[in-house]
Amino acid sequence: MKVFVTGATGFVGSAVVDELVAAGHEVVGLARSDAGAAAVTAAGAQVRRGDLADLDGLREAAAAADAVVHTAFVHDFAAFAASAETDRRAIEALGGALVGSDRPLVVSAGTAGLAVGRLATEDDVPGEGSPRVSEQTALAFADRGVRAIALRLPPSVHGEGDHGFVPHTIDIARAAGVSGHPGDGSQRWPSVHRRDAARAYRLAIESAPAGTRLHAVHDEGVPVRAIAEVIGRHLDVPVAAIPAERVEEHFGWIGMFLGLDMAATGARTRELLGWTPTEVGLLADLEAGHYFRETATSAMRG
Repeated sequence: MKVFVTGATGFVGSAVVDELVAAGHEVVGLARSDAGAAAVTAAGAQVRRGDLADLDGLREAAAAADAVVHTAFVHDFAAFAASAETDRRAIEALGGALVGSDRPLVVSAGTAGLAVGRLATEDDVPGEGSPRVSEQTALAFADRGVRAIALRLPPSVHGEGDHGFVPHTIDIARAAGVSGHPGDGSQRWPSVHRRDAARAYRLAIESAPAGTRLHAVHDEGVPVRAIAEVIGRHLDVPVAAIPAERVEEHFGWIGMFLGLDMAATGARTRELLGWTPTEVGLLADLEAGHYFRETATSAMRG
């Protein structure tokens, strides 16, 4: 298949490009810059210059493809509503170009916030209130002749080059001289390695039915305390519980996420796609040490 991939130079998207190329698919990757275009070309894919605001370009690229994978998102938490609106418009453009074709459109979503205190499953639907409506926007095309699929990622998609929640937490621990966890640290975080997630995207475009919700989840729930303990050991700093009244002060914006119990399962996805994660889990990846040779950036990329 000829597959158009947005976010082709991002942490997840670049792994998707590698996976698709290795499987023999023809890939066209969206790139905003010369450096991004060079990276897409080096991965063995064709380049489509543009960004998520270029709606005509997105429509044209989607119309020329056999499948579309949307991994791009502007991770600007200071202007999250605007980022979510850009994302919604981009998905509308991509899906609109595929109406009536029965071609696949796989859109990235998340497991965070689907359930609290229990395993979130593929049957759970997003609640109202969040400005990000990637999943809802994509799946609305399932009734319009598009094989629309929502692929939910856990809060931690890990591997070398990660610039997400865990590296940011490491930076906080390094600066504070203590590896903290909210309360008793029993909150659970699901995770998946980026290469395992990429394989789930490929299997989704190849076989998932229209309207499917998928969970690319390996670790169903890693206790936040266990993450803090590995960080403390590698940085050689103490591990400490952060009282609720000090969580925001200590962690900043990331505190609200670390304090949530967000366990999730991907059992149904494994059965449907024949997907079995083969990479290491989050704690083993942290123990490998590469996270402590890197510094997170304040701008999270996807």
